[in-house]
Amino acid sequence: MRCACIDIGSNTTRLLVADRENGKLAEVFQLRAFTRLGAGLAATGRIGGERIAATAAEVARQADAARELGAGAVRVVATAAVRQAGDRTELCTAVRAASGLAVEILSGEEEARLAFAGATRTLDDAPDGAIGVVDVGGGSSELVVGTLSAGVTWCTSIAVGSGDLAERFLHSDPPAAVELDAVRERVAEALARVDPPRPAHGLAVGGSATSLRRLLGDVLDPESLRAGLDVLAARPVAEIARAWGLDPVRVRLLPAGILLLEAASRAFGCPLRIACGGLREGVLLDTAR
Repeated sequence: MRCACIDIGSNTTRLLVADRENGKLAEVFQLRAFTRLGAGLAATGRIGGERIAATAAEVARQADAARELGAGAVRVVATAAVRQAGDRTELCTAVRAASGLAVEILSGEEEARLAFAGATRTLDDAPDGAIGVVDVGGGSSELVVGTLSAGVTWCTSIAVGSGDLAERFLHSDPPAAVELDAVRERVAEALARVDPPRPAHGLAVGGSATSLRRLLGDVLDPESLRAGLDVLAARPVAEIARAWGLDPVRVRLLPAGILLLEAASRAFGCPLRIACGGLREGVLLDTAR
């Protein structure tokens, strides 16, 4: 069965088209656009008409691409920025008018469950014991613990993400030490009451983690994360983007993403391996089921 997921996030709108057979996914096509729905949301509580129109047009473009590739089912899901926005109904109406598709606004718990499914069910080797998954998004971050057999046994969603942290604190290029300290303090505050079960294995999903694979490799441990932050704090965004083939918009968000991943790894008590699947894969596995 060929199916597709369009994920309207706080930073990006992404399409994944894949074939599902025997509980496995085979990627056919991916597409990404930085729509930045979360920008300005903290100050106004609204996405705004211009961003709504641009996002609806992008969803329509991605839906057309999915249909041209033969996707029989196309699901559109939205996460933290849309959950929090006072004009979320206007966004859903605009997306339906442009693409003919309804938007499913995921709760933090639903987002966590689907990210866990996408991360764990796309593993080539199935580890024994509990698995912790952290999904750092633009407007929220989810921490999940579970097993392959039982699924999610513990989860939480915290209302901080790479996008809102960068918008609030990271104004210099490269980011100044005092700005990074402010992000670190806000992350520590958000995670102060988070006490997850200690998993045997840790996985990281989301745009920050995927981008860090180019910079740091597949495993995010305290040493590699500190080294990555040192690089990002020493060189301008444009230079980092050219050197590692990353989008400049993503590079600007990465210091906040690193500090969130570092805190999550510390909470889990283990390093994080960057997963191949995440929320979109979880949605497609859920759709096909």
